[in-house]
Amino acid sequence: MEFSVKSGSPEKQRSACIVVGVFEPRRLTAVAEQLDEISGGYISNLLRRGDLEGKAGQMLLLHHVPNILSERVLLVGCGKERELDERQYKQIIARTISTLNETGSMEAVCFLTELHVKGRDTYWKVRQAVETTQDSLYTFTQLKTKKEEPRRPLRKIVFNVPTRRELPVGERAICHGLAVATGVKLSKDVANMPPNICNPQYLLDQAKELEQKYASLSVEAIGEKQMEELGMQSYLAVGRGSANESIMTIIRHQGGQPNQAPVVLVGKGLTFDSGGISIKPSEAMDEMKYDMCGAASVLGTMASIAELNLPMNIIGILAGCENMPDASAYRPGDILTTMSGQTVEVLNTDAEGRLVLCDALTYVERFNPDTVLDVATLTGACVIALGKHATGVMSTHNPLAHELLNASEQSSDRAWRLPLWDEYQEQIESPFADMANIGGRPAGTITAACFLSRFTKKYNWAHLDIAGTGWTSGGKGKGSTGRPVPMLTQFLMNRAGVEMED
Repeated sequence: MEFSVKSGSPEKQRSACIVVGVFEPRRLTAVAEQLDEISGGYISNLLRRGDLEGKAGQMLLLHHVPNILSERVLLVGCGKERELDERQYKQIIARTISTLNETGSMEAVCFLTELHVKGRDTYWKVRQAVETTQDSLYTFTQLKTKKEEPRRPLRKIVFNVPTRRELPVGERAICHGLAVATGVKLSKDVANMPPNICNPQYLLDQAKELEQKYASLSVEAIGEKQMEELGMQSYLAVGRGSANESIMTIIRHQGGQPNQAPVVLVGKGLTFDSGGISIKPSEAMDEMKYDMCGAASVLGTMASIAELNLPMNIIGILAGCENMPDASAYRPGDILTTMSGQTVEVLNTDAEGRLVLCDALTYVERFNPDTVLDVATLTGACVIALGKHATGVMSTHNPLAHELLNASEQSSDRAWRLPLWDEYQEQIESPFADMANIGGRPAGTITAACFLSRFTKKYNWAHLDIAGTGWTSGGKGKGSTGRPVPMLTQFLMNRAGVEMED
C-alpha cells in the first residue's frame, strides 16, 4: 500500500474515489459541503431522500457526481460530531478501507483525517489512519492453496490535511505509522503460523531474516547445551517433554553509543503450550500456538525500531520453548533450581511461562540494562480482570509504569496498571522451596508478576501481560492482533526523543 499526504480542495481532486464524512443526522462535514455546492446540491438531495443518515460506519458510494473530477464519491457516516472519539475514528477508517477495497477503487483521496477527534492532532489522525488501514487489509493466506483476493484491490491512498503547513507533520506520521505497521504485520504472521512450523528454531530463523534486512541488527542464539552450562534449569525443565529444542534468540539493535545501557525486551515464546502434565482442556487448545505472542511482539518491535533506526541500544530476547507431556516432562512436585540460584516448587506445569522467563530475566543482567520489559501471554486471570481490551502492566518502578501507560495512550494500544504490593508475595510462599510457581486463583495475574519480580532486583523492570490482547479467539475471526507492538514502539520512540509533532 502506498500512502501520501496533500493539502488541497476536494473539487480539484482527480482520483478513482474521494472520501468525505457525513455527521448524524444527515449533516455534511465542511469538505462534503464544498462538494455539494459544486455538484449543485446533488449530495444534500440524496440525503434528504434518506439514502444516508450519517450513523457511524454507514457507507454510500456515488458514481459520476455532477461537476466532480473523481470517478466516485464515498460518503462515510461519522456519527454525532460531538461524540467522535479516537475509538470511533479508527472504526470509521477501518470500515472505509474495507469498503474501498471492495469497490474496485485502486486509489482514493481521504478527507477523514480532517475530522475533529477530541484531544487528537493531525499527526495522530494520519498515523492512526495508516496503522488502521494496514491492519484492516491484513490477511494470513500463506498456507491456503486458493487465495481469494479482490480483483482490483486498493493500492494507493492520499490523506488530506487542512493546510500546507501540516504536510511535514503528515509525512512524519506516515513514516512512523508504516514502521509500526511493519512490526505489527511481522508479529501477526509469526504468531499465526501453526506450531508444526513455528517452533523455537523458526523464531530464530525469523530473527536471522531481520538481521539480513537491517544493518543495525545482529542475532545470536542460546541452545540447550549453553543453557545447561549457564544453569538455566528452570527454562530447560519446561522444554524437556518436547522433541523441539529450546532456543533463546537474542537480537541486538545498536543505534546508540557502545557504552549506552540498553533497553531489553523479553518475550515469552512458548510456541505451543499443552499445559504439560497438568494438561489443558481440549477445547480451543489449538489457540495455544499463540502462547508465543510475547516473543512475536518483541520480534515485531525490533523490526519497527530498525525501520525507524532509533538512536539507542535495544536488545530483544525471544524465549523460545515448547511445553509438552512426555515421559521426560517435568512434573507437579518437582523443585527446580533457577539460573539465579533460587528454587521453585512446581505446583502446576501449566504455569510454565514464568519458569522460562525467570531464567531469561536473570540472563539479561549481563547486559547491565537501563530498563527491562517482559511481554507474555502469562495468565488467564488477566483476561478475567481486563478482558480483551487492555494489556496488564505491573512494575516495581513507578516512573517506568507511567512511561508505559503514557505510550499506550499515545499509540491507542491500551494498557492498565495493576498493583504489585508486597502482600501478594505471601501467596507464592512454599514450605519446600524458595517459592511456588503458582499462588492460587485470587489475583493470579499479580502473583505471577510477583514471581517474576524476584528475579529483577538489579534493574528497572515492568511486566506486560498480554493474555487478553495478544490474539482474538474463535471461528473465522481468530488471529493474532500484533499487540503490544504499537505501545512498545511508542515507548522506545519516546525514550529516543523522536519528534512527532510541530
